[in-house]
Amino acid sequence: MARHIKLKLIFQDRLGIVADIAAVLAQKGLNIISMEVQKQKDLAYTFVESMKESDVLDVQDLLAGLRQIPNCVEISTIHTLPQEKREEGYKVVLDSVSDGILSIDENGLITTINCVARKILGCGNAGIIGHTLDSLGLADTSLSESLVRDGPHSEKRNTFTGKGRFQYFSTCKPIKDTSDRIVGAVEIMKDLKEIEALAHAVSQPGQVTFSDIVGVSTPIKDVISLAQKISKTGAIVSLRGESGTGKELFARAIHFESQRKGPFVPINCAALPESLLESELFGYEGGAFTGARAKGKFGLFEIARDGTVFLDEIAEMSLKVQAKMLRLIQEKQIRRIGGSVEIPINARIITATNRNLEQRVETKKFREDFYYRINVLPIHLPPLRRHTEDIPELVEHFLFQLTTRLGKNARTLDRPAHEKLLSHDWPGNVRELKNVIERAAILSAGDVIGKDCILFSFELGKNIVSLRQNKKFYNGRQPLRELMDRYEKDLLAEALSQSQSIRRTASLLNISHTTLLNKIKKYKIKLANK
Repeated sequence: MARHIKLKLIFQDRLGIVADIAAVLAQKGLNIISMEVQKQKDLAYTFVESMKESDVLDVQDLLAGLRQIPNCVEISTIHTLPQEKREEGYKVVLDSVSDGILSIDENGLITTINCVARKILGCGNAGIIGHTLDSLGLADTSLSESLVRDGPHSEKRNTFTGKGRFQYFSTCKPIKDTSDRIVGAVEIMKDLKEIEALAHAVSQPGQVTFSDIVGVSTPIKDVISLAQKISKTGAIVSLRGESGTGKELFARAIHFESQRKGPFVPINCAALPESLLESELFGYEGGAFTGARAKGKFGLFEIARDGTVFLDEIAEMSLKVQAKMLRLIQEKQIRRIGGSVEIPINARIITATNRNLEQRVETKKFREDFYYRINVLPIHLPPLRRHTEDIPELVEHFLFQLTTRLGKNARTLDRPAHEKLLSHDWPGNVRELKNVIERAAILSAGDVIGKDCILFSFELGKNIVSLRQNKKFYNGRQPLRELMDRYEKDLLAEALSQSQSIRRTASLLNISHTTLLNKIKKYKIKLANK
């Protein structure tokens, strides 16, 4: 029966150490299975695994012979070689990733297959390392073809296992050595369901986390810290702050952090008249009033189920609806308009307002009992003028979003443009900053945005003539119609950002509501809860 031994040998570094070790092992009748040398400063750490065909091995005699080698510092037996530790570490890492990984060497022999790939290919725990790729019975040959084809190759595939069909996205590419010679190939397998789920999560604008909130200033970090602490509770949250400070963004982040199973359902209390707001919140039974649906309608609290209802502009809610909301909070149930059945409600409530609720309570425009019910956990969002140190990071964020959406080169601001932004009072807060940056990116023809393209709302009328004459605005290749469309889109976006509703904006611009809607659609203007 053969005997194995693993050794760690430390020598003062010099030429010929490996040859000397091999000579002693051969003299003692041992074969070398593996040898690894690691140099650290002036020392050579040598790790050896050797084997003797006979079951008789005098270890002490072997160690004594090795110690006779010149410049020997230390020799000891070990249980695990560095190579074995690395291999086990690689195996743990490979089995921890969510993708399937399969690799072959230049001869088509399998060198790596992690547990996910085994599951996808239906080969279980069979010992297939060192076997040919053909032993897996795969119909596809893309991995083998990567041994002779440069560059990656990706495609969707199907495989059939004992549990049925499995769909995955496969990427195959060659493995090269330092001489750029192909020495193998690797295949990465991604579950199509996971890809679809990831794409869905990324494409959903409602999926907002606290990491999406841009800002490094103390006021913003303090607000985020407070919001994170109360997210996991079921208590009502009241978001207070000026218009444009990001109240809905925080509401969505609180909902996401709470990990509630239901959806996030927002509604602007100022956008609907009292009768419509009541039916939207609480729903109605069929035939409850003229124009009602025959089958009735679910209210937003029923739609939210175990999720979150976000009541924006809560200060504009009528006293009658406030009374019904107060009962909902106290009883945890609602009754649809025209209905007699009490419906249990488990949705969390987050409110938001830019108004002074305390003042409205004093003037009897807001119920005092309702105020105390919703003001359990108030969060005051700071205006932008109190954390201007976040402006550079916000600018970078908005420019990145814009250039990514439009597929254009990255944009930056020059120093005078930054200085102009920092000197502004920002009555419209972060929303105003976003509008200014988008306008500047549109007006600037170059990749560096100058001060002359940073226009605030009060500057649009007096500065537009000079902008048209500026070479950065007109490069001599754009038709007049395109320039006029750009200007009209910019003006409409600014007007919409300064008004409470689309209908009000249309009235101020002296155009019909339908005309404004058509222009919004034409220019693909994004609205903020209009």
